[in-house]
Amino acid sequence: MEGLGLTLRPAQPQHYSMKRSLIVAALFPVLCIQAQNPVQLKLNNWATGLTEAVDLAHCGDSRLFVVQQPGIIRVVTDSMVVLPAPFLNITSIVNDVNNEQGLLGLAFDPDYANNGFFYVHYTGGTGNGISTVSRFTVSADSNVADVNSEVILYTWPQPFSNHNGGDLEFGPDGHLYIGLGDGGSAGDPQGNAQDPTDPLGNLLRIHPEVDSTYSIPSDNPWANAGGDTLPEIWASGLRNPFRFGFDRLTGDLWIGDVGQNAWEEVDHWPAGSTTMPNFGWRCYEGNATYNTSGCQGAANYVFPVTVHSNVANGGTWCSSIGGRVYRGTEFPRLVGRYIYTDYCAGEFWSLRPDGLGGWVDENLLSSGAQGYAAICEGFDGSLYACNQANGQIRKIVDKCPMPPPSVTSDGFELSSTTALSYQWYWNGAAVPGATGQTYVPADAGDYYVIGQFTGGCSLISDTLNFIATGLAQQAGGQVRVFPQPAKDQVVLQRSTDSQEAGIVRLVDELGREVVNTRWSAGSTQLVVNVEHLPNGTYALVIENATGIVLHRSPVMVLH
Repeated sequence: MEGLGLTLRPAQPQHYSMKRSLIVAALFPVLCIQAQNPVQLKLNNWATGLTEAVDLAHCGDSRLFVVQQPGIIRVVTDSMVVLPAPFLNITSIVNDVNNEQGLLGLAFDPDYANNGFFYVHYTGGTGNGISTVSRFTVSADSNVADVNSEVILYTWPQPFSNHNGGDLEFGPDGHLYIGLGDGGSAGDPQGNAQDPTDPLGNLLRIHPEVDSTYSIPSDNPWANAGGDTLPEIWASGLRNPFRFGFDRLTGDLWIGDVGQNAWEEVDHWPAGSTTMPNFGWRCYEGNATYNTSGCQGAANYVFPVTVHSNVANGGTWCSSIGGRVYRGTEFPRLVGRYIYTDYCAGEFWSLRPDGLGGWVDENLLSSGAQGYAAICEGFDGSLYACNQANGQIRKIVDKCPMPPPSVTSDGFELSSTTALSYQWYWNGAAVPGATGQTYVPADAGDYYVIGQFTGGCSLISDTLNFIATGLAQQAGGQVRVFPQPAKDQVVLQRSTDSQEAGIVRLVDELGREVVNTRWSAGSTQLVVNVEHLPNGTYALVIENATGIVLHRSPVMVLH
């Protein structure tokens, strides 16, 4: 048969057998590249109407307890209902005159189920106020505390009205950690954060006793220092550790420390070490020197794992809000990520290990809302954010929790798992018109598909390296015929400058026409069904409407 210098002959059995074995050996796909689908966060509504919400906690069950700065704690049920009666109302003893004062922190005793104890951190007194840590007890009604059960454990007068700290958390060791700011004003004018005789600018660690006292853990760094050194101090060099927390799996400590006017920082300290970390303030703000008068060498300080530029330094941040490491089960892609935010920027960032001893820092959401004051855990490891400015509680979720598409091949055709829509890529470039769930490769190379899912999610599959011999037959520079050999279907593709209507015929080795179909004008691709044809070699003939032969080439069918 004439055409393009090709001669069509009946297949020779011995040659066919050898060719078949070579083709089968060469047709195999290999998954070679694992896709990296960027994680994005979404904030789902959980509760509203919680004016000046600044903190969250759970007591070991599905309820959330929301701290409101004027002195109220409210219960949010797992059905997202805010109970009308407060769990605790101590507005009469809370001083919230200035914006960094008030009821600021809540922690439930590790044995709360048995003793009913919980602890609060608030500003009491008048004027600049007195930082106060108290214990209360729940009443016979599990949704109402006994307001008359207060036992004051620790107090310290504030020299200024700002930088009260305010957080408190039980560590995995069962001890109570208390965050105190440096006392306020600006630049730590009293040098409190580097003074071991003053609790301000430090993280305290105590063990509450069943009476109105507390004890000093024996492995506190200065438990036996004597003199004026405070044995309660566990870590120092902090400006205003408004929010800190522990990784519930590893026990590592994470601190969001509010900066001066240049840098907002996040600090990390591994579990098990009690060597008294000094996080550097006021000698350093972030990684930059601030006031090094009387300071030691840089090696004596623990520097942040990440910093963000303050609005006064040309950035968007103003108050670093420490968060939590996600250890829930609902969103596997979030597991192990430390999620934190900022009061002004409204951005939610993630820190995760890079495998080399460092960290990968990623912005996962720009919410556009200011006022986020805390990120805390539910009992099941879910994460929630509370907004002091708008009184909303939001659940932090993976925006695209569905699995990405998966690509498989039978050696002839690529198939994707189900999505709403598809776009196939070959060697990194989109394949025009390849938007179905299946795709017949025209060439060997790397293939993947991007699937569209609900919620505006675009997820990429792993990359499949498709290797085949004789995969496509280029004919006359205008028509491509693939795959070669064909299994169930053969694809004809022509250039955009030759799109007239035509008749497509397949002729077997005895000259019998076994396929006759029409190729519509304006269509660049035609799929011909050959699943009913026996294995063998066929002649492909394409003619125009007047019977002029436009193309001839052989087609091998191999099931």
